[in-house]
Amino acid sequence: MKTSTDRRQFLRSVFHAPVRLRLGERESQAFLHDVSLKGALVEVPVGWAGRVGETYLLRLELAADAAITMETTVAHIEGRHVGLHCERLDLDSMTHLRQLVEHNADDPALLERDLATLVAQGAATD
Repeated sequence: MKTSTDRRQFLRSVFHAPVRLRLGERESQAFLHDVSLKGALVEVPVGWAGRVGETYLLRLELAADAAITMETTVAHIEGRHVGLHCERLDLDSMTHLRQLVEHNADDPALLERDLATLVAQGAATD
């Protein structure tokens, strides 16, 4: 798996997997394309009714006893591709996400830079 930095501030890891998006009582399936410590890019099903600015809970099941749960805000929508900005992660999710990104990083120093930025922003975890 490769990582991509594109124009984004945070190192992103290509990671293809199904995820669930929940807004209140409404839940939908989506497909994760890439993830970072500060967001994710997902592909949503046809007819998905989300809008920029809405807050969704993204859940990525990694194993029977491990998942990444991320409180997100829809940052942009381009067709069926939705960019989600991470607003909050619990400590377990942050640990799993860090391991996932680190495993796929070509340069671990970039991950350390991202973690330092999150700590400076004070918005990484509860």
